[in-house]
Amino acid sequence: MPGMPEETLLAFDYGTKKIGVAIGNTLTRVARPLEILVTVTREQRFAAIARLLNEWQPDRVIVGLPLTMEGEVQHSTLHCRRFANQLHGRYGLAVELVDERGSSLEAQELLGTNAPDDAVAAAVILQRYLDALAPAT
Repeated sequence: MPGMPEETLLAFDYGTKKIGVAIGNTLTRVARPLEILVTVTREQRFAAIARLLNEWQPDRVIVGLPLTMEGEVQHSTLHCRRFANQLHGRYGLAVELVDERGSSLEAQELLGTNAPDDAVAAAVILQRYLDALAPAT
C-alpha cells in the first residue's frame, strides 16, 4: 500500500514453558526465527521480553493465537490473549493476534527434524501476517 510506514515487527509463539520469537519488517516482508525463550518465572519471562524489545525496538508485536482446527477458542487461546494484553499494557506497543493453526507442523516441515521449532513457528506466524498485508506497489 503506498505510504505504508516501514515497521519492525517481533512475533511471539506463546507457550507456558517456551516462547518462540521471530523478527521481520514491513519493507522486506520477510520473517526469520530469532530465539526461544525458556523461562521459569513470570518475572524472568518479562525480563527476557524487555531485553528483546530494547534490542530490536519493534513498532508492533504479533502474537500467535491458538484456535482449534474448527477455529474455535480453546484453553490456550485465553492464555495467549492475556499475554498479548500484558505486552500492550506493559510496553504500550500495538499488538496483533494472528491465527497460528498449523504453524508448529509447518515449522517442523521447514526444519526437517524434531529440533525445537518454537522460533520457526513464530516466523511462520509473522510471515502469515506479512503476507496478508496489501501488496507493495
